Amino acid sequence: MNGRTSMAENDLYPTRVEEMPSRLERKDPVVYSEWTPDSPLTEAQSSFYERKGYLFLEQFFSENELMLWRNELNRLQESYRDSDAEHVIREPASREVRSVFAVHENNEIFRALSKHPKLQAITSYLLGSGTYIHQSRINFKPGFTGKEFYWHSDFETWHAEDGMPAMRALSCSIALSDNYAYNGPLMVIPGSHQTFISCVGKTPDDHFKDSLRKQEYGVPDHDNLRAMAEEKGIHMPVGKAGSVLLFDCNLMHGSSSNISPFPRSNVFMVYNSVDNRLVQPYSGQKPRPEFIATRSW
Repeated sequence: MNGRTSMAENDLYPTRVEEMPSRLERKDPVVYSEWTPDSPLTEAQSSFYERKGYLFLEQFFSENELMLWRNELNRLQESYRDSDAEHVIREPASREVRSVFAVHENNEIFRALSKHPKLQAITSYLLGSGTYIHQSRINFKPGFTGKEFYWHSDFETWHAEDGMPAMRALSCSIALSDNYAYNGPLMVIPGSHQTFISCVGKTPDDHFKDSLRKQEYGVPDHDNLRAMAEEKGIHMPVGKAGSVLLFDCNLMHGSSSNISPFPRSNVFMVYNSVDNRLVQPYSGQKPRPEFIATRSW
């Protein structure tokens, strides 16, 4: 029995194994804690996240906190401009820095941010347990040249390529610059987290080397994506720097290119439950590197 066959026996969300895509009902909770007046979110906020799969918290952080993080972001962008470090990802058609991964491991300032008490309280409430950082990165989307991130469910990739068993993780995107409708902000399909869209195409070896620049496997088919968007609509949470967007690991999302003059940068932290530790990738391949998917903590 090969590794892919044995994993398939316990795979609740098979993907990249069939010739045609399919839609599967979510089998996991969305909010893993019962709301009480002591919860770090209001009842309305908790209910909105459970129904829509995301929550936008405007001006969550202060200007003083932002100044520290912006300065560090600018310093990193400059210091990595000519670096060939594996955790520095460049745009598909240029040498411009697209993302810097593992900032919670490689940078004291962003490590402290990942452990911010307000963030940890909310993520532990939503996931119903202690948490750890599965992945972190800074995304740079400069004015005029910032490229798109195509529609996808993060969980589809984390499940297939990292071995994340259940939908018990969430993303936290912290805006370090103002988000406008015209500078490539994140778009989400509200309620899409309740449906898993399996993707087609066998995952190539070392897929991450290309997918972090431009993803071509693990993306939804046009028919299912169109049907989902027509049924549920598309939301675009935008606001001032310091705002926080929390979204479920299975929420369908993406962003367009930034041809405006105004840059859009954010810190991206993925919190996973300590009870949802990674197993062998369900694609049957070797795990992605630690800077992309934390396996030891």
